[in-house]
Amino acid sequence: MDRVYKPTTPGRRGMSKRDFSDVTTKKPLSSLTIVKTRGSGRNNQGRITTRHKGGGSRKFYRIVSFSLADGFNGTVEHIEYDPNRSARLARVKSSDNKYVYILATQGMKVGQKIAVGEEAPIENANRLPLKAIPIGSTLHAVELQPNRGAQLARSAGNSIQLMGRDNGFAQLRLPSGEVRLVNENCTASLGVVGNEQHQNIKIGKAGINRHKGKRPSVRGVVMNAVDHPHGGGDGGRHGVGGGKNHGAAPKTPWGQKTLGYKTRRRKSTSQYIIRSRHAAKRS
Repeated sequence: MDRVYKPTTPGRRGMSKRDFSDVTTKKPLSSLTIVKTRGSGRNNQGRITTRHKGGGSRKFYRIVSFSLADGFNGTVEHIEYDPNRSARLARVKSSDNKYVYILATQGMKVGQKIAVGEEAPIENANRLPLKAIPIGSTLHAVELQPNRGAQLARSAGNSIQLMGRDNGFAQLRLPSGEVRLVNENCTASLGVVGNEQHQNIKIGKAGINRHKGKRPSVRGVVMNAVDHPHGGGDGGRHGVGGGKNHGAAPKTPWGQKTLGYKTRRRKSTSQYIIRSRHAAKRS
């Protein structure tokens, strides 16, 4: 259960925070952490390339292993909080006394054994190639290309279902509803990513977002026409476009289409999509 507050102020009304009852230690492993520098949305010339970023609490970045060597065996020593992602991390000590961080799965406990490889048992959090996993299994941290490291289903509560295998490819149903082909030699971890209650957290007040490094955002429709394509208008004509452009397609401050405008350019991977996520929503 998430922690809820009494409505002593408007910001506290309906506000909730994460439940840390599953976290077993507050101190991360120093050998697996690096200083996370903040660019505040600026590039190497100091120009703002991503707006609404800046400030925020200081944090260390945890080095997470999204690809483990075949034959790896280890034991979960701690479940840890990671300020850089929604999921929890598991500190795993390998059989040769080395430490790694992996994503903590739903139901993971301290002392649990972790195995990697084609011969690994079909158990929660173990990592195997897709060709060795039973059809219908629930997966997370799935590779898109062999030996590249996990890219799919890494956030809290996410999972992928293995639908079938054919001609060297596995059919995966992604959280969006899309069904995609992935090389069966790619590896995946069994189970669902933990901390599934993350989606129920209510921010409550603007100060929480400032702690996250999110600066305020102003709507374009409340600006003047000179400042934004949505700005301007004569009183009653208040909406996207504004003024003479009322009803036009939504745009960025620089006039590029947004909010539904397709930006995907990697058409070469479209051949691996069996069922689009858009088709899944319409059905």
